[in-house]
Amino acid sequence: MPMKNSIRYHIGTIPVFDHKITVITIISTLLLIFNSYFRITNSIYIDRLILYFIVPIIVITLVFRESPSTYGFQLGDWRAGLVITVLGILLIAPIIYFVVKIDPNMQNFFGSVYTGNILWIAFLDLFGWEFLFRGWILFGYEKEFGANALWLQAVPFALAHIGKPAVETVSTIFGGFAFGWVAWRTRSFLYPFLIHMFVTCFTILVASGLVK
Repeated sequence: MPMKNSIRYHIGTIPVFDHKITVITIISTLLLIFNSYFRITNSIYIDRLILYFIVPIIVITLVFRESPSTYGFQLGDWRAGLVITVLGILLIAPIIYFVVKIDPNMQNFFGSVYTGNILWIAFLDLFGWEFLFRGWILFGYEKEFGANALWLQAVPFALAHIGKPAVETVSTIFGGFAFGWVAWRTRSFLYPFLIHMFVTCFTILVASGLVK
């Protein structure tokens, strides 16, 4: 039985692609690769803000001719967002504490990155990171794939964690989906960003022994 969208995607034997899906997929992949191999500034965190936030915003506004709010750059349903953020933090805090305390790999990896500027660094590191996955990719894919975009954006998110402790990397396919759901529910990437900031900061503080 032919797929219902087969006429849309094929002209004879030549596939026809949605140009926005193509652009989002190629550029987001190249941005992740570029960030792994090259530097723009002396700070990897500023690089990520440039690559994962500023570049997509430029593409959205100048190439797609759309508003960034269409891609989750807005407050969205802020009431639901605040409730979900608080509940998410309360739920995940004891899990993080337990996992870090029993896993020496988590302690060694995150315990070595503590800095007094933890909030500022986490902001620079994760603002663009969350916009890339829970803004640009999620809402860009949603227009074509619907709710399946929640899983689709979680895959590159998980793969981008390879090299970190195994327990964290394995969890990111599910964590990426959960973050995606929060953005999808609130129509904003800001709330998964806030939760992700807490996860990162709390993990570092526990691994560093500053939270007993």
